[in-house]
Amino acid sequence: MPIPFIGTILFEGFPPWFPEPWNIAKAGTALGALFLTKWYASGAVCLTEKNLHGRVILITGGTSGIGAATVFELAKRGAQVVLLTHVAPSDPFLVDFIEDMRERTENQLIYAEQVDLSSLHSVRQFATRWVDNLPARRLDTIILCAATMTPPGHARTETAEGIEQTWMVNYLANFHLLGILSPAIRAQPFDRDVRIILPTCSSYISSPPLDAAITTGTGNKKDWTPTRAYARSKLALMVLGKAYQKHLDAYKRPDELPMNARVVLVDPGLARTPGMRRWLSRGTVWGLLMYVVLYALSWLFLKSSEMACQSILYAVLDGSILRGSGAKLIKECIEVNCARKDVDDEEVAKKLWEASDKLIEKTEKEQALLRAAEKAERERREKEEKREREVKEQKDEIEALVGAIKKGKAKGAQKEREKGVDIQGKEREKEKGKGGKKAKGSSSSGKIGR
Repeated sequence: MPIPFIGTILFEGFPPWFPEPWNIAKAGTALGALFLTKWYASGAVCLTEKNLHGRVILITGGTSGIGAATVFELAKRGAQVVLLTHVAPSDPFLVDFIEDMRERTENQLIYAEQVDLSSLHSVRQFATRWVDNLPARRLDTIILCAATMTPPGHARTETAEGIEQTWMVNYLANFHLLGILSPAIRAQPFDRDVRIILPTCSSYISSPPLDAAITTGTGNKKDWTPTRAYARSKLALMVLGKAYQKHLDAYKRPDELPMNARVVLVDPGLARTPGMRRWLSRGTVWGLLMYVVLYALSWLFLKSSEMACQSILYAVLDGSILRGSGAKLIKECIEVNCARKDVDDEEVAKKLWEASDKLIEKTEKEQALLRAAEKAERERREKEEKREREVKEQKDEIEALVGAIKKGKAKGAQKEREKGVDIQGKEREKEKGKGGKKAKGSSSSGKIGR
Protein backbone atom coordinates (compact mmCIF):
# COMPACT_ATOMS: atom_id res chain seq x y z
CA MET A 1 0.00 0.00 0.00
CA PRO A 2 1.21 3.58 -0.55
CA ILE A 3 1.36 4.61 3.13
CA PRO A 4 3.52 1.69 4.35
CA PHE A 5 5.77 2.11 1.28
CA ILE A 6 6.25 5.82 2.01
CA GLY A 7 6.91 5.02 5.70
CA THR A 8 9.52 2.45 4.68
CA ILE A 9 11.24 5.02 2.48
CA LEU A 10 11.23 7.61 5.27
CA PHE A 11 12.63 5.33 8.00
CA GLU A 12 14.65 2.73 6.10
CA GLY A 13 15.47 4.50 2.81
CA PHE A 14 14.79 3.45 -0.78
CA PRO A 15 14.72 -0.26 -1.55
CA PRO A 16 17.59 -1.67 -3.65
CA TRP A 17 15.44 -2.03 -6.78
CA PHE A 18 14.31 1.62 -6.72
CA PRO A 19 16.19 3.98 -9.12
CA GLU A 20 18.57 6.53 -7.70
CA PRO A 21 16.81 9.84 -6.89
CA TRP A 22 19.43 11.73 -8.86
CA ASN A 23 18.66 9.68 -11.98
CA ILE A 24 14.95 10.32 -11.49
CA ALA A 25 15.64 14.05 -11.17
CA LYS A 26 17.71 14.06 -14.36
CA ALA A 27 15.07 12.10 -16.29
CA GLY A 28 12.31 14.34 -14.95
CA THR A 29 14.27 17.46 -15.90
CA ALA A 30 14.86 16.15 -19.43
CA LEU A 31 11.21 15.22 -19.90
CA GLY A 32 10.12 18.57 -18.46
CA ALA A 33 12.45 20.40 -20.85
CA LEU A 34 11.04 18.45 -23.80
CA PHE A 35 7.51 19.19 -22.67
CA LEU A 36 8.18 22.90 -22.25
CA THR A 37 9.95 23.06 -25.61
CA LYS A 38 7.05 21.37 -27.37
CA TRP A 39 4.52 23.52 -25.51
CA TYR A 40 6.36 26.72 -26.45
CA ALA A 41 6.94 25.67 -30.08
CA SER A 42 3.27 24.72 -30.52
CA GLY A 43 2.23 28.34 -29.99
CA ALA A 44 -0.94 29.90 -28.66
CA VAL A 45 -4.46 28.53 -28.89
CA CYS A 46 -7.41 30.62 -30.05
CA LEU A 47 -9.84 30.79 -27.14
CA THR A 48 -12.47 32.83 -29.00
CA GLU A 49 -15.60 30.98 -30.05
CA LYS A 50 -18.29 32.14 -32.44
CA ASN A 51 -21.17 30.56 -34.32
CA LEU A 52 -20.45 30.92 -38.05
CA HIS A 53 -23.75 29.59 -39.42
CA GLY A 54 -24.79 31.53 -42.51
CA ARG A 55 -21.36 33.04 -43.14
CA VAL A 56 -19.71 32.60 -46.54
CA ILE A 57 -15.95 32.13 -46.56
CA LEU A 58 -13.68 31.92 -49.62
CA ILE A 59 -10.36 30.20 -49.06
CA THR A 60 -7.40 29.34 -51.26
CA GLY A 61 -4.98 26.55 -50.36
CA GLY A 62 -7.69 24.83 -48.36
CA THR A 63 -6.95 21.23 -49.36
CA SER A 64 -3.66 20.71 -47.51
CA GLY A 65 -1.57 21.94 -44.62
CA ILE A 66 -2.70 24.96 -42.62
CA GLY A 67 -5.49 25.70 -45.11
CA ALA A 68 -7.09 22.26 -44.64
CA ALA A 69 -6.94 22.61 -40.85
CA THR A 70 -8.55 26.05 -41.14
CA VAL A 71 -11.34 24.70 -43.36
CA PHE A 72 -12.06 21.98 -40.81
CA GLU A 73 -12.30 24.44 -37.91
CA LEU A 74 -14.49 26.90 -39.83
CA ALA A 75 -16.81 24.23 -41.22
CA LYS A 76 -17.12 22.70 -37.75
CA ARG A 77 -18.49 26.05 -36.57
CA GLY A 78 -21.14 26.04 -39.32
CA ALA A 79 -19.62 28.29 -41.99
CA GLN A 80 -20.33 27.86 -45.68
CA VAL A 81 -16.85 27.28 -47.13
CA VAL A 82 -15.99 27.74 -50.81
CA LEU A 83 -12.65 26.14 -51.70
CA LEU A 84 -10.80 27.82 -54.55
CA THR A 85 -8.72 25.05 -56.10
CA HIS A 86 -6.53 24.73 -59.18
CA VAL A 87 -8.26 21.48 -60.18
CA ALA A 88 -11.84 21.08 -61.34
CA PRO A 89 -14.53 20.24 -58.74
CA SER A 90 -14.95 16.87 -60.46
CA ASP A 91 -11.36 15.85 -59.63
CA PRO A 92 -11.48 12.50 -57.74
CA PHE A 93 -9.11 13.66 -54.99
CA LEU A 94 -11.08 16.86 -54.43
CA VAL A 95 -14.40 15.00 -54.38
CA ASP A 96 -13.07 12.59 -51.74
CA PHE A 97 -11.59 15.48 -49.72
CA ILE A 98 -14.87 17.40 -49.65
CA GLU A 99 -16.92 14.31 -48.79
CA ASP A 100 -14.53 13.47 -45.95
CA MET A 101 -14.61 17.06 -44.65
CA ARG A 102 -18.42 17.13 -44.78
CA GLU A 103 -18.61 13.88 -42.86
CA ARG A 104 -16.11 14.93 -40.18
CA THR A 105 -17.63 18.37 -39.62
CA GLU A 106 -21.27 17.35 -40.16
CA ASN A 107 -21.52 20.35 -42.47
CA GLN A 108 -22.73 19.88 -46.05
CA LEU A 109 -22.02 23.50 -47.05
CA ILE A 110 -18.52 22.85 -48.35
CA TYR A 111 -18.02 23.44 -52.07
CA ALA A 112 -15.22 23.98 -54.56
CA GLU A 113 -14.68 26.28 -57.52
CA GLN A 114 -11.77 26.11 -59.93
CA VAL A 115 -9.26 28.96 -59.77
CA ASP A 116 -5.74 28.38 -61.04
CA LEU A 117 -3.59 30.92 -59.17
CA SER A 118 -0.80 30.50 -61.71
CA SER A 119 -3.06 31.99 -64.39
CA LEU A 120 -4.30 35.58 -64.41
CA HIS A 121 -7.00 34.58 -66.89
CA SER A 122 -8.34 31.88 -64.56
CA VAL A 123 -8.39 34.31 -61.63
CA ARG A 124 -10.27 36.88 -63.71
CA GLN A 125 -12.81 34.32 -64.92
CA PHE A 126 -13.74 33.26 -61.37
CA ALA A 127 -13.73 36.75 -59.84
CA THR A 128 -15.81 38.14 -62.71
CA ARG A 129 -18.41 35.39 -62.28
CA TRP A 130 -18.59 36.16 -58.57
CA VAL A 131 -18.90 39.94 -59.03
CA ASP A 132 -21.40 39.78 -61.90
CA ASN A 133 -23.97 38.01 -59.75
CA LEU A 134 -27.10 40.07 -59.02
CA PRO A 135 -27.96 40.65 -56.28
CA ALA A 136 -24.45 40.71 -54.83
CA ARG A 137 -23.49 37.37 -53.29
CA ARG A 138 -22.89 37.27 -49.58
CA LEU A 139 -19.21 37.38 -48.67
CA ASP A 140 -18.01 37.44 -45.07
CA THR A 141 -14.37 36.35 -45.19
CA ILE A 142 -11.60 35.79 -47.72
CA ILE A 143 -8.63 33.70 -46.58
CA LEU A 144 -5.69 33.52 -49.00
CA CYS A 145 -3.70 30.56 -47.68
CA ALA A 146 -2.30 29.31 -51.00
CA ALA A 147 1.45 29.63 -51.38
CA THR A 148 4.27 27.89 -53.20
CA MET A 149 7.99 27.49 -52.51
CA THR A 150 10.74 26.43 -54.86
CA PRO A 151 13.03 24.01 -52.99
CA PRO A 152 16.64 25.18 -52.43
CA GLY A 153 18.94 24.32 -55.29
CA HIS A 154 16.19 24.22 -57.90
CA ALA A 155 16.01 26.48 -60.93
CA ARG A 156 13.75 29.46 -61.41
CA THR A 157 10.40 28.49 -62.93
CA GLU A 158 7.79 30.56 -64.75
CA THR A 159 4.09 30.14 -65.34
CA ALA A 160 2.60 29.57 -68.77
CA GLU A 161 2.04 33.35 -68.90
CA GLY A 162 5.76 34.07 -68.36
CA ILE A 163 5.64 35.24 -64.71
CA GLU A 164 7.96 33.85 -62.03
CA GLN A 165 6.04 31.10 -60.22
CA THR A 166 6.56 32.18 -56.60
CA TRP A 167 5.76 35.83 -57.30
CA MET A 168 2.66 34.88 -59.25
CA VAL A 169 1.07 32.44 -56.78
CA ASN A 170 2.11 34.12 -53.52
CA TYR A 171 1.46 37.74 -54.45
CA LEU A 172 0.25 38.70 -57.92
CA ALA A 173 -2.70 36.28 -58.05
CA ASN A 174 -3.89 37.58 -54.66
CA PHE A 175 -3.51 41.18 -55.85
CA HIS A 176 -5.51 40.38 -58.99
CA LEU A 177 -8.22 38.48 -57.11
CA LEU A 178 -8.74 41.19 -54.48
CA GLY A 179 -8.72 43.89 -57.14
CA ILE A 180 -11.61 42.31 -59.05
CA LEU A 181 -13.51 41.29 -55.91
CA SER A 182 -13.30 44.82 -54.51
CA PRO A 183 -16.84 45.78 -55.71
CA ALA A 184 -18.27 42.64 -54.08
CA ILE A 185 -16.54 43.48 -50.79
CA ARG A 186 -17.74 47.09 -50.83
CA ALA A 187 -21.30 46.01 -51.70
CA GLN A 188 -21.74 44.10 -48.43
CA PRO A 189 -24.16 45.63 -45.89
CA PHE A 190 -22.75 47.89 -43.20
CA ASP A 191 -23.61 45.50 -40.39
CA ARG A 192 -21.72 42.61 -41.99
CA ASP A 193 -18.30 41.84 -40.53
CA VAL A 194 -16.12 41.38 -43.63
CA ARG A 195 -12.52 40.29 -43.16
CA ILE A 196 -9.69 39.64 -45.63
CA ILE A 197 -7.09 37.32 -44.07
CA LEU A 198 -3.60 37.28 -45.62
CA PRO A 199 -1.35 34.60 -44.06
CA THR A 200 2.30 35.61 -44.29
CA CYS A 201 5.63 34.37 -42.96
CA SER A 202 8.42 35.79 -40.83
CA SER A 203 10.75 35.31 -43.80
CA TYR A 204 9.57 38.73 -45.04
CA ILE A 205 12.06 40.22 -42.57
CA SER A 206 15.00 38.93 -44.62
CA SER A 207 13.54 39.99 -47.98
CA PRO A 208 15.56 42.29 -50.20
CA PRO A 209 13.91 45.65 -50.97
CA LEU A 210 11.03 45.60 -53.42
CA ASP A 211 12.82 47.96 -55.83
CA ALA A 212 13.70 45.18 -58.27
CA ALA A 213 10.18 43.76 -58.13
CA ILE A 214 8.73 47.22 -58.73
CA THR A 215 11.08 47.85 -61.66
CA THR A 216 10.82 44.50 -63.45
CA GLY A 217 7.53 43.24 -62.06
CA THR A 218 8.95 39.97 -60.66
CA GLY A 219 12.48 40.76 -59.53
CA ASN A 220 15.95 40.50 -61.02
CA LYS A 221 16.71 37.12 -62.58
CA LYS A 222 20.42 37.36 -61.78
CA ASP A 223 20.08 37.56 -57.99
CA TRP A 224 17.14 35.14 -57.87
CA THR A 225 17.20 32.38 -55.26
CA PRO A 226 14.31 30.35 -53.84
CA THR A 227 14.75 31.97 -50.42
CA ARG A 228 14.81 35.52 -51.75
CA ALA A 229 11.89 34.89 -54.08
CA TYR A 230 9.71 33.53 -51.27
CA ALA A 231 10.68 36.28 -48.82
CA ARG A 232 10.10 38.98 -51.46
CA SER A 233 6.63 37.63 -52.27
CA LYS A 234 5.63 37.63 -48.59
CA LEU A 235 6.91 41.19 -48.10
CA ALA A 236 4.93 42.30 -51.15
CA LEU A 237 1.82 40.56 -49.78
CA MET A 238 2.15 42.47 -46.50
CA VAL A 239 2.58 45.78 -48.33
CA LEU A 240 -0.52 44.87 -50.37
CA GLY A 241 -2.51 44.19 -47.19
CA LYS A 242 -1.69 47.58 -45.72
CA ALA A 243 -2.45 49.37 -49.00
CA TYR A 244 -5.65 47.43 -49.62
CA GLN A 245 -7.02 48.45 -46.22
CA LYS A 246 -6.44 52.10 -47.16
CA HIS A 247 -8.09 51.43 -50.52
CA LEU A 248 -11.20 50.09 -48.76
CA ASP A 249 -11.25 52.89 -46.18
CA ALA A 250 -11.16 55.51 -48.95
CA TYR A 251 -14.42 54.20 -50.43
CA LYS A 252 -17.51 56.28 -49.63
CA ARG A 253 -20.57 54.12 -49.22
CA PRO A 254 -23.88 55.31 -50.74
CA ASP A 255 -25.41 55.22 -47.25
CA GLU A 256 -22.51 57.40 -45.98
CA LEU A 257 -21.65 54.84 -43.30
CA PRO A 258 -18.03 53.87 -42.61
CA MET A 259 -16.48 50.95 -44.46
CA ASN A 260 -16.85 47.68 -42.55
CA ALA A 261 -14.15 45.52 -44.21
CA ARG A 262 -10.93 44.79 -42.38
CA VAL A 263 -7.64 43.38 -43.71
CA VAL A 264 -5.73 41.16 -41.28
CA LEU A 265 -2.16 39.91 -41.79
CA VAL A 266 -1.45 36.64 -39.99
CA ASP A 267 1.86 34.93 -39.24
CA PRO A 268 0.91 31.32 -38.38
CA GLY A 269 4.51 30.34 -37.62
CA LEU A 270 6.57 27.41 -38.88
CA ALA A 271 4.53 24.24 -39.29
CA ARG A 272 4.88 20.68 -40.58
CA THR A 273 3.07 21.31 -43.85
CA PRO A 274 3.68 19.70 -47.26
CA GLY A 275 5.38 22.92 -48.36
CA MET A 276 7.73 22.91 -45.38
CA ARG A 277 8.49 19.23 -45.93
CA ARG A 278 9.35 19.94 -49.56
CA TRP A 279 11.53 22.85 -48.49
CA LEU A 280 13.44 20.86 -45.86
CA SER A 281 13.87 17.84 -48.12
CA ARG A 282 15.03 20.11 -50.99
CA GLY A 283 12.55 18.30 -53.23
CA THR A 284 14.73 15.17 -53.46
CA VAL A 285 14.26 11.53 -52.44
CA TRP A 286 17.38 11.58 -50.27
CA GLY A 287 16.19 14.76 -48.58
CA LEU A 288 12.82 13.14 -47.90
CA LEU A 289 14.58 10.13 -46.38
CA MET A 290 16.57 12.42 -44.07
CA TYR A 291 13.36 14.23 -43.14
CA VAL A 292 11.80 10.92 -42.11
CA VAL A 293 14.88 9.91 -40.10
CA LEU A 294 14.98 13.26 -38.30
CA TYR A 295 11.20 13.61 -38.00
CA ALA A 296 11.46 13.78 -34.20
CA LEU A 297 13.21 17.15 -34.49
CA SER A 298 10.55 18.58 -36.81
CA TRP A 299 7.85 17.25 -34.49
CA LEU A 300 9.50 18.96 -31.53
CA PHE A 301 10.26 22.37 -33.03
CA LEU A 302 7.58 22.80 -35.72
CA LYS A 303 3.87 23.29 -35.16
CA SER A 304 1.21 20.96 -36.41
CA SER A 305 -1.19 22.36 -39.01
CA GLU A 306 -3.94 22.38 -36.37
CA MET A 307 -1.88 24.60 -34.06
CA ALA A 308 -0.61 26.81 -36.88
CA CYS A 309 -4.16 27.70 -37.93
CA GLN A 310 -5.03 29.07 -34.47
CA SER A 311 -3.88 32.60 -35.32
CA ILE A 312 -5.96 32.50 -38.51
CA LEU A 313 -8.98 31.43 -36.45
CA TYR A 314 -8.30 34.31 -34.07
CA ALA A 315 -8.24 36.73 -37.02
CA VAL A 316 -11.60 35.35 -38.23
CA LEU A 317 -13.39 35.07 -34.88
CA ASP A 318 -12.10 37.66 -32.43
CA GLY A 319 -14.01 40.92 -32.11
CA SER A 320 -10.96 42.98 -31.11
CA ILE A 321 -9.82 42.89 -34.73
CA LEU A 322 -12.43 45.53 -35.55
CA ARG A 323 -11.04 48.05 -33.04
CA GLY A 324 -8.73 50.75 -34.29
CA SER A 325 -7.81 51.45 -37.87
CA GLY A 326 -5.49 50.04 -40.50
CA ALA A 327 -4.48 46.49 -41.29
CA LYS A 328 -3.25 44.50 -38.30
CA LEU A 329 -0.60 41.80 -37.99
CA ILE A 330 -1.56 38.83 -35.79
CA LYS A 331 0.99 36.37 -34.42
CA GLU A 332 0.32 33.80 -31.71
CA CYS A 333 -3.22 35.18 -31.34
CA ILE A 334 -2.05 38.68 -30.38
CA GLU A 335 -1.49 41.85 -32.35
CA VAL A 336 2.16 42.62 -33.04
CA ASN A 337 4.07 45.30 -34.93
CA CYS A 338 5.67 44.71 -38.33
CA ALA A 339 9.44 44.18 -38.19
CA ARG A 340 10.09 46.31 -41.29
CA LYS A 341 9.25 49.93 -41.84
CA ASP A 342 8.77 49.61 -45.60
CA VAL A 343 5.61 47.56 -44.97
CA ASP A 344 3.91 50.84 -44.01
CA ASP A 345 5.73 52.95 -46.61
CA GLU A 346 3.02 54.54 -48.78
CA GLU A 347 5.49 55.38 -51.56
CA VAL A 348 6.62 51.75 -51.83
CA ALA A 349 2.98 50.59 -51.75
CA LYS A 350 2.00 53.03 -54.50
CA LYS A 351 4.87 51.97 -56.77
CA LEU A 352 4.20 48.28 -56.13
CA TRP A 353 0.48 48.72 -56.86
CA GLU A 354 1.16 50.55 -60.12
CA ALA A 355 3.82 48.06 -61.21
CA SER A 356 1.48 45.14 -60.48
CA ASP A 357 -1.33 46.78 -62.44
CA LYS A 358 0.97 47.34 -65.42
CA LEU A 359 2.29 43.78 -65.31
CA ILE A 360 -1.24 42.35 -65.18
CA GLU A 361 -2.45 44.61 -67.99
CA LYS A 362 0.54 43.76 -70.19
CA THR A 363 0.29 40.02 -69.51
CA GLU A 364 -3.47 39.87 -70.06
CA LYS A 365 -3.18 41.74 -73.37
CA GLU A 366 -0.49 39.36 -74.56
CA GLN A 367 -2.45 36.34 -73.45
CA ALA A 368 -5.64 37.71 -75.02
CA LEU A 369 -3.84 38.04 -78.35
CA LEU A 370 -2.47 34.52 -78.00
CA ARG A 371 -5.91 33.17 -77.17
CA ALA A 372 -7.39 35.06 -80.13
CA ALA A 373 -4.71 33.64 -82.42
CA GLU A 374 -5.27 30.16 -81.02
CA LYS A 375 -9.02 30.57 -81.46
CA ALA A 376 -8.56 31.73 -85.06
CA GLU A 377 -6.22 28.83 -85.74
CA ARG A 378 -8.65 26.43 -84.09
CA GLU A 379 -11.54 27.80 -86.14
CA ARG A 380 -9.42 27.55 -89.30
CA ARG A 381 -8.61 23.93 -88.53
CA GLU A 382 -12.25 23.23 -87.75
CA LYS A 383 -13.30 24.80 -91.08
CA GLU A 384 -10.69 22.75 -92.92
CA GLU A 385 -11.80 19.61 -91.14
CA LYS A 386 -15.41 20.46 -91.91
CA ARG A 387 -14.54 21.10 -95.55
CA GLU A 388 -12.60 17.84 -95.70
CA ARG A 389 -15.55 16.03 -94.13
CA GLU A 390 -17.93 17.63 -96.66
CA VAL A 391 -15.63 16.70 -99.57
CA LYS A 392 -15.31 13.20 -98.20
CA GLU A 393 -19.07 12.94 -97.75
CA GLN A 394 -19.61 14.18 -101.32
CA LYS A 395 -17.02 11.74 -102.57
CA ASP A 396 -18.66 8.94 -100.61
CA GLU A 397 -22.05 9.95 -102.02
CA ILE A 398 -20.68 9.97 -105.57
CA GLU A 399 -18.96 6.64 -105.03
CA ALA A 400 -22.16 5.28 -103.53
CA LEU A 401 -24.14 6.60 -106.50
CA VAL A 402 -21.63 5.19 -108.99
CA GLY A 403 -21.70 1.90 -107.12
CA ALA A 404 -25.49 1.89 -107.22
CA ILE A 405 -25.46 2.61 -110.96
CA LYS A 406 -22.91 -0.15 -111.56
CA LYS A 407 -24.96 -2.53 -109.48
CA GLY A 408 -28.07 -1.52 -111.44
CA LYS A 409 -26.30 -2.05 -114.72
CA ALA A 410 -24.91 -5.36 -113.55
CA LYS A 411 -28.38 -6.45 -112.49
CA GLY A 412 -29.79 -5.26 -115.84
CA ALA A 413 -27.10 -7.14 -117.76
CA GLN A 414 -27.72 -10.22 -115.65
CA LYS A 415 -31.44 -9.98 -116.37
CA GLU A 416 -30.69 -9.57 -120.08
CA ARG A 417 -28.43 -12.62 -119.98
CA GLU A 418 -31.06 -14.56 -118.10
CA LYS A 419 -33.65 -13.37 -120.59
CA GLY A 420 -31.40 -14.40 -123.52
CA VAL A 421 -30.85 -17.80 -121.97
CA ASP A 422 -34.59 -18.19 -121.58
CA ILE A 423 -35.16 -17.23 -125.24
CA GLN A 424 -32.47 -19.64 -126.38
CA GLY A 425 -34.02 -22.37 -124.26
CA LYS A 426 -37.42 -21.71 -125.74
CA GLU A 427 -35.99 -21.72 -129.27
CA ARG A 428 -34.28 -25.05 -128.59
CA GLU A 429 -37.51 -26.45 -127.26
CA LYS A 430 -39.29 -25.18 -130.39
CA GLU A 431 -36.63 -26.75 -132.60
CA LYS A 432 -36.89 -30.00 -130.69
CA GLY A 433 -40.63 -29.84 -131.07
CA LYS A 434 -40.34 -29.27 -134.84
CA GLY A 435 -37.79 -32.11 -135.14
CA GLY A 436 -40.09 -34.44 -133.30
CA LYS A 437 -43.00 -33.57 -135.59
CA LYS A 438 -40.85 -34.20 -138.69
CA ALA A 439 -39.77 -37.59 -137.35
CA LYS A 440 -43.34 -38.53 -136.68
CA GLY A 441 -44.32 -37.41 -140.18
CA SER A 442 -41.61 -39.49 -141.86
CA SER A 443 -42.49 -42.56 -139.87
CA SER A 444 -46.14 -42.28 -140.78
CA SER A 445 -45.37 -41.86 -144.48
CA GLY A 446 -43.24 -45.04 -144.41
CA LYS A 447 -46.04 -47.00 -142.99
CA ILE A 448 -48.40 -45.80 -145.73
CA GLY A 449 -45.93 -46.82 -148.45
CA ARG A 450 -45.69 -50.33 -147.13
